Amino acid sequence: MLVLRAVARPMLASIFIVQGYDTFRRPERVAARAEPVVRPLAERFPAIPAKTEDAVRLNGAVQMVAGSMLALGRWPRLSALALAATLVPTTAAGHRFWEEDDEGAKAQQRIHFLKNVSMLGGLLIAAGDTAGKPSIAWRTRYAVKSARRTAEVTRAQAARTAKSARAQAARTAKVSARTAKASAKAGKVSAKTAKASAKAGKAVGAAPRKAARLARVG
Repeated sequence: MLVLRAVARPMLASIFIVQGYDTFRRPERVAARAEPVVRPLAERFPAIPAKTEDAVRLNGAVQMVAGSMLALGRWPRLSALALAATLVPTTAAGHRFWEEDDEGAKAQQRIHFLKNVSMLGGLLIAAGDTAGKPSIAWRTRYAVKSARRTAEVTRAQAARTAKSARAQAARTAKVSARTAKASAKAGKVSAKTAKASAKAGKAVGAAPRKAARLARVG
């Protein structure tokens, strides 16, 4: 495919280089035929010169430069697109076969018109040729899909993290409740132990007094 592109691009660009150079040097040759097309375009688009010869010369310069770039393989897609843009007004101005009265002239202009349409198709194919590399549209769609997948993964991770945090909080609360319950139970046991100790202390303290009473009685 690399060899095919290296051969096909100069072949496609050759007519634009030659005719663009000729039109750039002698715009007066086609200015009269271009007048019906240049005038309405100049009224609508300020970038197009109002003088027909200047507009034709500009069109020829674009064809010559863009054709040379396409032949050399420099920015081929952009060059092919530029050539396609210049070919539309050139065809509309130079090959208006529907206005011819003579059948022979009409047939000849129709052939030239269809030839230019064929070249326009070739230029559009060249403009869409990415040479095996992903196109801007594909890269844009891929970037959007990647961003969506990343967002979905982030949301899923956030949901899992929140769920894990809730589960951990629940386990911590259960452990705290059990600890508090055990502490309360231990507190009750301690209170019972203290009460028993106090009762035993009272019993020990009362024993000497009881013995003294018994001695006095005896």
